[in-house]
Amino acid sequence: MNFLEGHKIYSILTGNCPVCHKESMYKEPNPYKMGKIFEMHERCSNCGTKYKIEPSFFYGAMYVSYAVGVAFSVAAFIISYLFLGGGLLTSFFAIIGTLIVFMPVIMRLSRNIWINLFFKYKGPKGKATE
Repeated sequence: MNFLEGHKIYSILTGNCPVCHKESMYKEPNPYKMGKIFEMHERCSNCGTKYKIEPSFFYGAMYVSYAVGVAFSVAAFIISYLFLGGGLLTSFFAIIGTLIVFMPVIMRLSRNIWINLFFKYKGPKGKATE
């Protein structure tokens, strides 16, 4: 996935610093360790970017989480109803199962999208690129 480095999509998918893309923002890389899902480093050790701009900064990620959850639900419906030929009740349970199984991924992904709305990639050392 290194070919995406330098683009916001790289930081969103990997959870790396949105400014330098060199360090993970999260202390625990596995989102399924539920007790540590929200534990983040205070700052990037490479470029010094402070991740929590202000208290309650990541509350805005709840709105992004809703959109990402809808996208996962639509994908689950299309796969179960159209491709696998299940009924509406089967599709409903597929959507619920998908949202439960992917809940940690959706939460991390929404945080990554939210923080990338406010920061710009500046290169490996965090300096402006021209």
